[in-house]
This record gives sequence, C-alpha cells and structure tokens, in this order.
Amino acid sequence: MKERRVVTCFLRSGGKILLVKRSRKVGSYPGRWAGISGYVERNPDEQALKEIKEETGLDESEVKLVRKGEPMEVLDERLGVKWLVHPYLFEVRAPSKIRLDWENVEMKWAFPKEVSNYPTVPKLKEALERVL
Repeated sequence: MKERRVVTCFLRSGGKILLVKRSRKVGSYPGRWAGISGYVERNPDEQALKEIKEETGLDESEVKLVRKGEPMEVLDERLGVKWLVHPYLFEVRAPSKIRLDWENVEMKWAFPKEVSNYPTVPKLKEALERVL
C-alpha cells in the first residue's frame, strides 16, 4: 500500500467551516466535499499555507493559524493508499476574498456539526474534530 502525506486545512469564519467540492480534474475523490488540501512536498506547515494560497487566493496575512492537529492515518483499500493527513484550522479574516482555483468547483460554509451531511472525502469529520 502506498503512503501519501497530505495537509487538510479547515478555514473558519463566523463559526462556520469552508467546505469545497473537488473538481473532476483532481486525481482523488472528485465530486466529494473536502477542506483545502494537497500533497506534502516538504514541510506540512509550509504546505498548508501554500495550498490555501493556491486554492483560495488568500495569502498568509489573510488567515491566522488557530490549531494544528495530530496527524491521522486514513486507509483506502480501493485506491491502495494509506493517507497520512495533517489537519489544520485557520481563521479567515476576509472570506469574501476567496476565489477557488481549478481544483474545486463549489464552496459552502457549514457548521461543524453539518459536515457529516455532505458526501466528503474519507474521514473528513474526524480530521476536523482533531482541530476543533
């Protein structure tokens, strides 16, 4: 089984969490709801900020790290992948500035308890619970 390290960044504003719907152009879980995420190239902390910039257009000055959660393993037998997910929670200063890139086709703000109402990437709710 291949191991892949990824970051999942939850952006919060007004008590709600940003969920993004993955486009059909991404390599894994197209059409599923997720946080801002991406493969870890070097350092997870740096990667988190890089993914936020790429996927939302928000730079480091427009978000504030609230909490970094313990990494968690997510096994996907179908894909033959063991994901090592590094979860983060950021507060967004200006949510109206968010502009999605090609990786996501839709966004919604949801209360944490509503996350389980969406068809998400595996274990998204559990990753969120690690940073709340």
